[in-house]
Amino acid sequence: MKKEYIRLWIKTGILRPRQKDQEKVKSMIQSAEINAKVTKNIKLNNDTATLIFREIYESIRQLGDAKLWFLGYEPTNHEISIEALKDLDIKEKIKLNSLDRFKKIRHDINYRGFRASTNQAEEIIEFWNKCGEEIIKILKKEI
Repeated sequence: MKKEYIRLWIKTGILRPRQKDQEKVKSMIQSAEINAKVTKNIKLNNDTATLIFREIYESIRQLGDAKLWFLGYEPTNHEISIEALKDLDIKEKIKLNSLDRFKKIRHDINYRGFRASTNQAEEIIEFWNKCGEEIIKILKKEI
């Protein structure tokens, strides 16, 4: 992550310096893995699409939180957690461009009563399958 962004985020209060906590990072990664695994086992249909989308999004966000805690920072909102993932060097880096759209869909679900479509749920599951597991491997190597 760029140091100038970190300084700005600390100054604006969306990041707080914290002591690195490897156990917390491990716990966050494990929680994200388990949550995504359980969620992917839910049968996808019009009634479950919103739940599936939101839970997979939360697993992705948790990975962003884990990355920031590993670096010694506590995020104060989910936007910064998602932002933290964008500079990772993964095989399908172009897919990280979907994170902003996922964030907007999640916002609409939580605050505007929006219902996710089955296509949106399938897309975030595909993102998790292609990128989430690789992000986990990267984070685990760093610990």
